[in-house]
Amino acid sequence: MKLSARIAAPAAALVLAGLTATACAPQTSDTSSEGDKKTGTLRVWLFQEVGNKPKQKVVDAAVAAFEKSHEGAEVEVEYIPVDTRAQRIKAAFNDPKSAPDLIEYGNTDTAGYVKDGGLADISKEFAAWDEAKDTDPTAKQSVTVDGSVYGAPLFVGVRALYYRTDVLDELGIEPPKSQAELISTAKKIHKEKPDLYGLAVGGAYTYGAMPFIWAQGGELAEETGVTYRSAINSAKARKGIEAYTSLFGDDNCPAAKCAAMGGNATVTAFASGKAAMAIGGDFSHAAVEAGAVKGKYAVVPLPGVKEGSIAPAFAGGNNIGVLKSSSHRTLAVDLMKSLTGKKTQAEMFDAMGFLPTYTDVLESAAEKEPFVGPFVNTLGAGAKFVPASPAWGQIDASLVLPTMFQEIVSGRKDVAAASDDAAKKMDTAFAEAG
Repeated sequence: MKLSARIAAPAAALVLAGLTATACAPQTSDTSSEGDKKTGTLRVWLFQEVGNKPKQKVVDAAVAAFEKSHEGAEVEVEYIPVDTRAQRIKAAFNDPKSAPDLIEYGNTDTAGYVKDGGLADISKEFAAWDEAKDTDPTAKQSVTVDGSVYGAPLFVGVRALYYRTDVLDELGIEPPKSQAELISTAKKIHKEKPDLYGLAVGGAYTYGAMPFIWAQGGELAEETGVTYRSAINSAKARKGIEAYTSLFGDDNCPAAKCAAMGGNATVTAFASGKAAMAIGGDFSHAAVEAGAVKGKYAVVPLPGVKEGSIAPAFAGGNNIGVLKSSSHRTLAVDLMKSLTGKKTQAEMFDAMGFLPTYTDVLESAAEKEPFVGPFVNTLGAGAKFVPASPAWGQIDASLVLPTMFQEIVSGRKDVAAASDDAAKKMDTAFAEAG
């Protein structure tokens, strides 16, 4: 993917949410269905968006095309709330008779759903699918567990650096080109304009902190064959933790205010005019456009350690998978292709701003909407994922990494002690998950 980063006046509002994962040895229960019916009703669960009508219109068109080419097959689509998806989907895995045939799911759920025995392995069908050869590698990883494919990517999302053009112009500052320059620029802005955070950061903003760790060559965890071992306390990871936590303080973003902030709070600070820079996603665009900084900001990839490099970003997004319990496997896989194919993804980008997962469709999207360029370049530079272990859900829910950052910025622990404690908690979770 070779796209130049083009900074332009923002246009179509982008909204998306989602998360991502990769490979781990699954432990599955057998919920396989007997038979493969070629007619009948297929049930689909998709996520309910804040503004769902544009998404529904695209889905309806894809479903209509599928039904036209599959005589005797009908499709029922239900839109479920994202915040209750875990309970609904878990229940579906435990009761195959009431389960849908396909589900939309957040990518960090991949490994857990595979371990639960809920998703069908569609590796052969994916490999034989002509369009799949153009799938972005990072997007393909999001449906891959232990070398097998468990669905098709629906969209992908990454974060980049939003900055105030008016503030930087006034102070005669260029957008930062390295991590060190980003930190020094943030502190310089705050010194000149004490009422602004130079760079809004959050102690609970895990996905904003990860690029600092990855840029220094650190990792969250390492594979050990059948499971993972935490690497958050390695020397390289600690350098990244030090870089990120150095942004908390009276010289940029006071710990008393910023330690508890998550990603939404940092974007809100930027959108409301309280910060000169923020790390936000393509999905943050709508909020920024609706804020006080409309027309006074631009976006560039978040810089890495080396000048001119791009820090690895967390690749988010959603997938669509076929349930192992489906009694319409062949039809379900065909419907999955219809819902995640190039035509549908191009239409979904136009309707919702969801970034396509095919390299050629992504390029077309960036040409159509220049604002997308920095995010596409970030993805192309090499995005990364959380460990593809069922344990990640527990690690995330128990706030292991936010606790580590908050202990450091509050002064309760130094980087070494806090990262050692976080590593122990992560290793316990990995061991329990198997």
